Amino acid sequence: MATTPAPPTAPPKPTWDPRRPDQALPWVRPTIRIRLTLLYGGMFLIAGILLLSIIYLLAAQAINEGSELALKVTGVNVQLTSPTCPGLNEAVNNDQLNSSLKACMAAQRQQALDDLLTRSLFALTGLSIIAFAFGYAMAGRVLSPLGRITRTARRVVGSDLSRRIELDGPDDELKELADTFDEMLERLERAFTAQQRFVANASHELRTPLAINRTLLEVQLSDPAAPVELQQLGRTLLATNERSEQLVEGLLLLARSDNQLVERKPVDLAEVATRAVDQTHGEAEAKGVELRGECVPAVVQGNGVLLERIALNLVQNAVRYNVKEGGWVEVTTAVEHGEAVLLVSNTGPVVPAYEIDNIFEPFRRLRTERTGSDKGVGLGLSIARSVARAHGGRIIAEPREGGGLVMRVTLPV
Repeated sequence: MATTPAPPTAPPKPTWDPRRPDQALPWVRPTIRIRLTLLYGGMFLIAGILLLSIIYLLAAQAINEGSELALKVTGVNVQLTSPTCPGLNEAVNNDQLNSSLKACMAAQRQQALDDLLTRSLFALTGLSIIAFAFGYAMAGRVLSPLGRITRTARRVVGSDLSRRIELDGPDDELKELADTFDEMLERLERAFTAQQRFVANASHELRTPLAINRTLLEVQLSDPAAPVELQQLGRTLLATNERSEQLVEGLLLLARSDNQLVERKPVDLAEVATRAVDQTHGEAEAKGVELRGECVPAVVQGNGVLLERIALNLVQNAVRYNVKEGGWVEVTTAVEHGEAVLLVSNTGPVVPAYEIDNIFEPFRRLRTERTGSDKGVGLGLSIARSVARAHGGRIIAEPREGGGLVMRVTLPV
């Protein structure tokens, strides 16, 4: 009886990192810690030398001033006079004279010490200001590579994945961080490029068969001799095909709008909102919903087609999810606090606050998740949020008193 051979064992994992070769003398590497230690240690040593020198000079001056002769001999008869010790003139015996001399010398020493303390404080204050200014300048010089990394990261946020830091200088932690960041950007660029190719290919591969199905169904429905049952089936399939086309278009737009925009042009939100209202006017009349509002010019930098999709999706949702009678939708644009604002309010069913976040998820509706509604494919608000993020803005939904929602889109001017 033949025995089953044992599966080959996996090779042992290396105990070293093959991506970074071992250094012969790792302690010689000019790391940030060593450079900062040498920098601030040297600064402290220089400051200490300067402070000791200044204190030495001040002390020498104070000693010289404090050792000056406080007595002066005048006249034929020996008389002791001092400008700092007026009590000498009043001494009548040796005890009083010695006591006055002792007090005079103590006062002169105290004056010298006070003068030394005052000058030392002034010297310390000046050295502190110089040390902080020099330390701030040196810290900025040492940390300047971090600013370069930050600026590159901000440009990458704008979808410019071709940017690289390419930091020069010593092989320290900052250069290692910059090289790692460059490697990550390269991988991200490859991933986004592959995603864009996939979206373009999927757009063609998914649209073509759906367009062919729609054409065949329309040709079949145009035949007057077709049986009634076949025509009814064709209309059902045509509606299903149309829904699939909407779903594919929404998914592709959602995939494209998740990325930041590279090319931006001036777009007036008032014009965008007006076009969206015009496109929804017929549907609103059919449902008995009043469209109203005032659009003030608010120019932003972005993609006009995508921004129009935001307004159209919000207005369509506001019309479709409305009350049966006496409903209205209000669309306004304005510039507030340096931001362009698109506000879409509507009447409608009461929306619980805890369900607000769910309406922005793909294929999510209030109390429903997937199919079962003829009001859309469940991607409208997801697309609106992705487009707003791609433009550096945000969209916020708030329940309206009495029912309905207030959708607020803010975009940087």
